[in-house]
Amino acid sequence: MPLIKKLLAEFIGTAWLVFGGCGSAVLAAAFTSKGGALGNGVEFPLGIGFAGVALAFGLTVLTGVYALGHISGGHFNPAVSFGLWAGKRFPASELLTYIIAQVLGGILGAGIIYLIVTGKAGGYTIDPGAAGVFATNGFGSHSPGGFSWFACLVAEFVLTFMFVIVILGATDDRAFKPLAGTAIGLALTLIHLIGIPVTNTSVNPARSLAPALFVGGTPLAQVWFFWVVPILGALAAGYLYLNFFEPTREIRSQEELESSRF
Repeated sequence: MPLIKKLLAEFIGTAWLVFGGCGSAVLAAAFTSKGGALGNGVEFPLGIGFAGVALAFGLTVLTGVYALGHISGGHFNPAVSFGLWAGKRFPASELLTYIIAQVLGGILGAGIIYLIVTGKAGGYTIDPGAAGVFATNGFGSHSPGGFSWFACLVAEFVLTFMFVIVILGATDDRAFKPLAGTAIGLALTLIHLIGIPVTNTSVNPARSLAPALFVGGTPLAQVWFFWVVPILGALAAGYLYLNFFEPTREIRSQEELESSRF
């Protein structure tokens, strides 16, 4: 597959992930209806909440993997690309170009959300001092639940680590690959169910950078954290899977010999 086609697939897939996941958080998480007031000025809640946002992120990856995975591998995430590289599933020669495509795609996705939300009657206020504003990630005072930087570090490292383990395992030649996209999408849903109160869930540097660029302030100043920690978690997962779960050269040779007998 030509590299340009792979990069276009990564660009579109990451844009879809940010638009669908972050868009659900910004537009639908806390939606209320004036037509269904509960009384005393309280509007009827129709928002999808944390669970809905978590599901939206999972669905973007699930659909993106099945739509574009056969073209680019369906990374849509710089940390995933690093993890697959560490696991010897992805060439170093394509790593930088993949990351650039993912970052640009994420910015497009966030830009589309911004165009939509600023068209709301009465306007839309982006307060850089508010935790989770415009679906940004944060730690400390910018953690949705007020979690410390260390708690956020542990959460992002472990969640990214397990996400890459699931990806490597589900796409292993010994696994049932037709269900790989489902496993990966459900894993990301679970990750968000755990992580939204802690950091608003990153596990994806491109997803973190994109909305932060439209907010500025502290969310943008903290975005380095959501590059470094997920990438470290992904690298650890790739290294572990390669050295402990991948078949050794001797085992692969034996399996090939046995298969040639039939």
